[in-house]
Amino acid sequence: MQWIDAVIDSLKDFSTYGTKIDLGDVLEILIIALLLYYILVWMKTTRAWVLLKGLIVICVFLLLAYLFEMNTILWMAQNILSFALMALIVVLQPELRAALEGLGKKSLIASVLPFGTKRREEGLLSEKTLNEIAKACVEMGKVKTGALIVIEQTVNLRDYERTGIDVDAIVSSQLLINIFEHNTPLHDGAVIIRGNRVVSATCYLPLSDNLSLSKELGTRHRAGVGISEVTDSLTIIVSEESGKISMAYEGQLERNLDAEELRARMQQILNMNQNSETKGKRIWKGRSRTKK
Repeated sequence: MQWIDAVIDSLKDFSTYGTKIDLGDVLEILIIALLLYYILVWMKTTRAWVLLKGLIVICVFLLLAYLFEMNTILWMAQNILSFALMALIVVLQPELRAALEGLGKKSLIASVLPFGTKRREEGLLSEKTLNEIAKACVEMGKVKTGALIVIEQTVNLRDYERTGIDVDAIVSSQLLINIFEHNTPLHDGAVIIRGNRVVSATCYLPLSDNLSLSKELGTRHRAGVGISEVTDSLTIIVSEESGKISMAYEGQLERNLDAEELRARMQQILNMNQNSETKGKRIWKGRSRTKK
């Protein structure tokens, strides 16, 4: 393909380029590095991160096709490329819009640099919050009160948060039970939890198209699975018909959980993700000390 040839030619030209670097070159490198870093940080909190990994796999496959001179595959890829780029923009339109709005509302440096730990600390759930969520689900299950609770993790849920009503209150079992009580203004829709706070209620979630889900499951369960398919959120569903508790994560639905099983699974999944965040944080600090 032409773009692969261009990349290889550019690498050859760069290898023969002189070693003279002036201040303009250094500034250009820093600006490009900052932009790339900002894009990667933005993608990490959106669905684009999953798409990026898929694009990397496709690029590796095309590189192998180029090396082994698979001309038919390269011809097909070259003709599809322009349509694929347009489709990618359409798919990521909500995330791109949110990113541009974020650039206009926040300081670029503050939104890019990860030195502050405030946002990470806000995203951590305490043991008390987990117990309050589990207690509320069990109590609602006993009286067959339907509930849909979404716990945000790495991927930001602000697009879905905007579809609901702002709450911004500390998580408690009494609050969750009161929100989902029948014939109350906030009972319809999902509750979104960020850190130890209920940030929004009556939120609309995407429904899953998974045909393997049981036909007896209603809209509430399909919405819980749907949000777990497009984000890394942890979703808890209480059935209004049976009172049984289910949990959706990464597109998989676990049903008929009791209080201890629910609490254990929440701790397992959330601790797993928090440990990965802590590990990256320690690596960053270790590098900083090494530089000092």
